Amino acid sequence: MTIGRQALIWAVVAIVFGLVLHLLSSIMLPFVAGMAIAYFLDPAADRLEDMGLSRMAATSVISVVGLLIFILVLVLVLPVLQDQIIKFIERAPGYVDQLRQLFNRIMDGRIAEFIAGFDTDARAAFTDIAKSAFGWAGQVFQRAISGGLAFVSFMSLVFVTPVVAFYLLLDWDRMVEQMDSWLPRDHATTVRRLIGEMDGMLSGFVRGQVTVCFVLGTFYATALSIIGLDFGLVVGLIAGLVSFIPFVGALVGMFLSVGLALIQFWPDPLMIGAVAAVFFVGQAIEGNILTPWLVGSRVKLHPVWVIFALFAFGTLFGFVGVLLALPLAALIGVLTRFGIGEYLKSDLYKGNHRE
Repeated sequence: MTIGRQALIWAVVAIVFGLVLHLLSSIMLPFVAGMAIAYFLDPAADRLEDMGLSRMAATSVISVVGLLIFILVLVLVLPVLQDQIIKFIERAPGYVDQLRQLFNRIMDGRIAEFIAGFDTDARAAFTDIAKSAFGWAGQVFQRAISGGLAFVSFMSLVFVTPVVAFYLLLDWDRMVEQMDSWLPRDHATTVRRLIGEMDGMLSGFVRGQVTVCFVLGTFYATALSIIGLDFGLVVGLIAGLVSFIPFVGALVGMFLSVGLALIQFWPDPLMIGAVAAVFFVGQAIEGNILTPWLVGSRVKLHPVWVIFALFAFGTLFGFVGVLLALPLAALIGVLTRFGIGEYLKSDLYKGNHRE
């Protein structure tokens, strides 16, 4: 079979896989989440096996420990967050209205004087843009509050995901061996090398980013709570969680926290500046210490490529696409570098041809 025909077959397989994923995206969340959990817990299961436990015993130990951690989080953290989350959801639409009113007052004051030198059309355009921005922010709040997972999807995520993760973790090594036996024999070595590169890149990036998110979330939540910002704990944890997307976490956190600070502290510029400074410090710590140390240069996923992949696959497949964005981005990145390497070694690049 020629290389061109093989490439065509694999391209068709990829297209069919994408179509199936798109059609079933509404029910795929607990299965994709379970697969991700099993993937990241497999090294721990392998270590327990090396210590003499059977695969079933290792999987059971990890499941029990995970359940205990989940219960501990529910008992210790959830009561603290529950009150803030409920109040924040209740007050979010009102906050948007207060910010709009505050903006209108500011527009009648110093900013109005600043833009007085512009012509009438420029002032009108500036005002329309600002009003549109606040209207868009209100819609985002409303969708975030009224949208989200439906009850059935949420219940499936809570109860189905652990079951899927348990069985996949139990059979992970056997599944890997089975899939390895399906590889085309002529290209098995190359495919194994590419998969190993993808695995190293993905595991290094995700494990590092999860740690970065945890550290940043703890820092933001603690700092904002010390400053005295209302809902600082919730906003800080949200900013830390969204920090999985480079730069977006800080922007989201700063938008929420500065908006709350304007409502709570206006017209005190010192307190508002202190809230904004928390995120500048957090970004400095992330860029100069956390990311270089925990993620490192060996991970070849450019931040822009990560952001694009998250948005692109999220648009195509919803939240399931967000979960699959990083592995698919790693896969595409490895295959692209492999293809470029093969091209640079080929006659097409070197220009060696017979007359």
